[in-house]
Amino acid sequence: MNLIQALEDRSGNCCELCGNTENLSGKIIEPRKEEIPENQVVFCQECWSQYNGDSDVEPNHWRPLNESMWNETNAVKVVAYRMLKRLEQENWASGLIDMLYLEEEIQEWAEWQPVAKLIHKDAHGNVLEAGDTVTLVKDLQVKGSGSFKAKQGYAVRRIRLDQNDAGYIEGKVEGQTIMIKTEFVKKQPKNQ
Repeated sequence: MNLIQALEDRSGNCCELCGNTENLSGKIIEPRKEEIPENQVVFCQECWSQYNGDSDVEPNHWRPLNESMWNETNAVKVVAYRMLKRLEQENWASGLIDMLYLEEEIQEWAEWQPVAKLIHKDAHGNVLEAGDTVTLVKDLQVKGSGSFKAKQGYAVRRIRLDQNDAGYIEGKVEGQTIMIKTEFVKKQPKNQ
């Protein structure tokens, strides 16, 4: 049996969240990536648009979660949990979430949050990428080096991005690797 057939059979050709029968599609629920029925939910266009953040959440549209949250498919339970958490200010939703029990592994799946990608920007708001060349926009005293100063206008080539803080990059100045605040650099065009 192919994936589409398996999802159609499981869902009864209905949205597994609201019961709608039009504009259906199977979607993998992050962070899972494997294209198997256990990782997917059959959504109608309206549910997907609201779940995915493409349109505003309309609380009354999600009232069928009081039934779909009991679905045997863990991916459906995960989406029900996530939507009920988003609607927690609604009395009916907060009551339902109190009743929803998820096994530990499924609870972790439901509570997963995507990691926001850090975006490093120079003093002028230009996005910096690993390997870029930047120019210092002011003289910088290099900490721990005594009297060593990195002079304004110095070109730092092949920078590395700090993976924990978008406000810092790493580069070599006169052979010494230093951390530099992004507010003190200007990105150079690629052709220079």
